[in-house]
Order: sequence, then structure tokens, then C-alpha cells
Amino acid sequence: MPRDHHFADLVFTGGPVYTVDPARSWATAVAVRDGRIVVVGDDHDVSHLVGADTEVVDLAGRLLLPGFQDSHVHPVLGGSAMRSCYLHELEDAQAYADAVGAYAAANPDRAWITGGGWSMEAFPGGTPHRDLLDSVVPDRPVALPNRDGHGVWANSRALEIAGITRDTPDPADGRIERDADGTPTGMLQEGAADLVLRHIPATTDAEYLQGLLEGQRYLHSFGITGWQDAAVGTGFGPGDVYGAYLAAADGSLTARVRAAQWWDRDGGLEQLPEFTARRAEAAAVREGAGRFRAGSVKMMLDGVAENHTAAMLEPYLDGCGCSSGASGLDFIDPEKLGGYVSELDAEGFQVHFHALGDRAVRSALDAVEEAARRNGQRGNRHHLAHLQVVHPEDIPRFRELGATANIQPLWACHEPQMDELTIPFLGQRRSRWQYPFGSLARSGAMLAAGSDWSVSTPDVMLGVHVAVNRRGPGEEDGPVLGPEERIDLGTALAAYTAGSARVNHLDDVTGSVQVGKYADLVLLDRDPFAGPTAAIGATQVLRTYVEGDLVHAAQ
Repeated sequence: MPRDHHFADLVFTGGPVYTVDPARSWATAVAVRDGRIVVVGDDHDVSHLVGADTEVVDLAGRLLLPGFQDSHVHPVLGGSAMRSCYLHELEDAQAYADAVGAYAAANPDRAWITGGGWSMEAFPGGTPHRDLLDSVVPDRPVALPNRDGHGVWANSRALEIAGITRDTPDPADGRIERDADGTPTGMLQEGAADLVLRHIPATTDAEYLQGLLEGQRYLHSFGITGWQDAAVGTGFGPGDVYGAYLAAADGSLTARVRAAQWWDRDGGLEQLPEFTARRAEAAAVREGAGRFRAGSVKMMLDGVAENHTAAMLEPYLDGCGCSSGASGLDFIDPEKLGGYVSELDAEGFQVHFHALGDRAVRSALDAVEEAARRNGQRGNRHHLAHLQVVHPEDIPRFRELGATANIQPLWACHEPQMDELTIPFLGQRRSRWQYPFGSLARSGAMLAAGSDWSVSTPDVMLGVHVAVNRRGPGEEDGPVLGPEERIDLGTALAAYTAGSARVNHLDDVTGSVQVGKYADLVLLDRDPFAGPTAAIGATQVLRTYVEGDLVHAAQ
């Protein structure tokens, strides 16, 4: 029997509904038909749309929101890591060793032991040693990236295969950590990791597809209905995940995805034809309502503060509080960056910058400014991710240039990696400039938010908790990292919904609960607005919908 289109397919009643529309309005009821929102209002407004086949969900005081969107994430790599030696949920060196040994024993046919996700704070100075890996896997190569992906821990067999000895020079874009006698320790920073990673057998498209589906399942469990994959292409990590997205266009890709194609830091504008071809190929895939697009380019400008590769305007301090003379790395020549960005902008590409240190942030903003001067405002919605240290003089430039601040809120709190590996080497003045969410919001900057999973958990409500409290989840007292940089709950949620939808060029159809938009929705287990801010992080996702279809339900 055909469905009666007079009635809704799905109705939510008993609010609250935080619409995140331009007025930040509230409702108590939403009706959905054919994947689109048809009514937003109160219970009376939807009552006539409830028929015999309508699914009615009583919100019972629990909050309904637009589906979350992660503006900077690596789902294929994260999902693939979950299927290998996954260390992200462990915290100390011995636990890592035990897990690696157990994984190797359970997978005797794997030529290389890969996976990763270890934390720098588990090791003195953030640098583990090959000896611990050798003690559990002496006969096969082991190569394990850390959580932020900026370093790899390798055992002696992996170093041997890669030909890394005390005589191997550091590459221009990385560093080989060494014992006092010059022998490599097994810790390879930034570009030095490629010396080992290039020897790992290539992951197949079929394996990456399984990683994508696992990553998608995991992200849906946190209410995430769309994302920007921050590294799609050759030259990043273990391989190119582009093929997995095309393969998922058979309908298995339920999320809305924008790919940021990887800019090879050693190349130039000769990369543009491939970017353009892939953008066109993705746009031609219509299955799944065209949920995969490839209109962005990812430019990684610097490293991370913990290993002193983030590009800073002034040198890092040494262990004694004096200038170290080193101020980080520029992975792309700042003198050429403006020209590159201008050409990408002229061709209609959005540029997604990794800009962590204040020199990298300034370089990115200068490049956006040059592009606007050459091309005019073209509406490509360029955005700067991470923003760990931003010089105060650059805060107002985001609004002036129309550049979005793409924040990863979970990192903006005191924890060992911050207190032991970062603040002592930045000094107090620059440490106060870290993650300036409040300053950016007050200046009128547009905010989008993401997790950088698998660097850190994609749990949106934990990120929101830190953005609001500037304390780690579960911490009700103790020091606050930059109390003036806290943002309110509504602003934080908007960054993960309307803000990220705008960055993903999806704000015309998603990002808010409004009539005509897709019914991409998330139902929480409570209304975090009604409770203490210290409890925000305990909020769980009950249901996730894409176009009104249930893609996750809590057990």
C-alpha cells in the first residue's frame, strides 16, 4: 500500500529542540517527511501530521539538535587503526607494550605491526624508546604513530629495514631522536617518520573501505552526521583514502563528507590538475544524494608544539627558561604560500590550513588576504584548524578576512601533555594565547569545531565540555586554562553544527533544524542547558538520524 504523504514519517514531540537557526530559537516538536523537515514548532503544530504509520518519538525533556558535523577528522585512518593495534584507549607505557605484544601474538601472519595512538605524556620528554618494543616484538618490524600523527615509534627491526643508523641525517622536515652516542632511539618526528612508513605494505582500497565503515559507525555513535576528512590523497600517512570514499558511494556512505585533498608540501601548483579531476569525479557520484565532495585542499603549514615543530614567531624556551634559538618548522615556504592559495582560490577550492603556531597562523591569514586582494571575495570559506597559539594582533583578522576558526576544543585544558611538554617551553606570555576561543568569538570570527580523531576522541560533548569549562571532562576543580577564553554552551554547540555545516558548504541543507532542511538530527540523553556546566561532558547520544533514517541507537 502506498504511503499517505499527508502524514509525517517521523515526529518528535515533548521538546526541547535547540534549532541553531539564525535566531537560536527553541521549539518542542519537529516533523519529518521524505527525509526533510516539514514542521518546526510546538506539539500542537505537528499533531495533525501523525498517522497510523508515523513514528513518534517522545523527547521527554531530552535535547534534540541538528546532527553534529566534525570539521577536521580522519575517519578512514581512525577506523583502520581500530582494526589494527589500537592504543588510543590506553594510557601508560607498559599497557602499550602489553597490547603490542598481544596483538603481534594474535596476528602471526602480519608482516608489520601497525596501528598506533600512544600518548606522548606516557614517556619522559614525550619520546619512547625502541627497546620497549623490541622486548615484545623482536623479530618483526613495528611502526606506531602517536595520537597526533606527528611522530612514529619504531622498533629496531623497522629501523633496520629503513636503513636508519647513527649516520642517517635528519630530513629537512623532521628529526630522528637519538641516544647520547647518536644511535637512533626509535622515535621519529614529523618527516623522519616517512623513512619507515614508506616500507609498510600499502593498505588496499578494500581495507580502507572497511576502515571507513568502521569509522563512520563510530562517528555516528557520537551524533556526527557529516565531516571534513582532513587528509585525502597521497603523501599523508600510510596511504590514500580517496578510493574508499568512491567505493562507499554504493550507498554505504551515510554521512555527508567533504574531502580536503592533501597538498604535497614538496610540490607546487602542478598538483592542481589532479585536485580538479578528483573534485569533478566526486561531484559526478550521485548515489546517496551526492554525499561525497572533494572541493577542499589541505595545506599543513607546521607541526605541533610538544615536539617544537609548530611554527612560532619567537623561539621556544629550553628547559631552563632561556631561548632555545629554535622556532619550529615551515612545511610550506611562506614566500610561496600566498601564490599557491591565490591559485587554489581562483579555481574555486576551499583551503583547509593546519596552522598551530602563531607564525603559521599569521602565514595562513596573510595568504588568505593575498588571495582576496588578487581574486576578490569568492566565497570559498577558507578555514584555519587547530590554532593553538594565536598572536593577539591576528585575532581580528579572522573576521576581517572571512576566515573561519576551526577549533579542536578538547585540547584546551590542563593535562600532562600541556603542563609538562608545552607551557614550560612556550612561557607564560604565549601560554595565555593558547586556544583563544572566547577572543575569536568576541571579535566576530566564525567558529567551526572538530576533533582531529584519531588524535583525540570524536565525542562531541566532551569537546563542548572543555570549550565551556576549559577543564578536562570530570574535573570539577583545579586550574582553568585561560578562563577568559571560555565560550558559552550555545556557541559551542553552534560551532559543531551550523559552523561546521557552513565550512562544509552544507549550510543550505543542514546544520540547523529548519523547514526544508535534511532531517540530520541527534537526540541526547538530557538537556545540558538545564544542568550544571560541570556535567556537560557526561551527556550521551541516544540516537543519530540522517535524512530521518536512524543510523545509530544507543544500546
